[in-house]
Amino acid sequence: MLATRNERQEAIRRTVRTQRIRTQRALVASLKEQGFEVTQATVSRDITDMDLQKSGDGTYALREDLRLQQVASTSVDKVRRVGNQVLVFTTPGAAQSVAATLDAVAFSEVVGCIAGDDTILVICGDEVAGASFEAEIEKFISKD
Repeated sequence: MLATRNERQEAIRRTVRTQRIRTQRALVASLKEQGFEVTQATVSRDITDMDLQKSGDGTYALREDLRLQQVASTSVDKVRRVGNQVLVFTTPGAAQSVAATLDAVAFSEVVGCIAGDDTILVICGDEVAGASFEAEIEKFISKD
């Protein structure tokens, strides 16, 4: 498959979000399974271009995903969904920072969000997207 750089990097983005990729070799193999003809040198350049980071468990992650994990674990108290709308409750004063981080991650499920002081209203495309987004955020919330 002859793919553009953007298509390949979008595939990398999906891959590191859904699989535990620890090495460039594993990423090359995963991309080849998806039909992309890539070399390790190309993947290495993409990793640099996309600013992929190694997470605490040694897997590749997008910088914005690591930031969301950090912000959500310290600032998000709870999440509540009603249909395609998700309310994200934060510590006082943190909603705008969390909303900016959500925007940076660019969840495909999210149409947009509005932040107040300690609450964010997130509008998703439909109920399925709302449930998926809710699950994504809940996995980051600290369970003390």
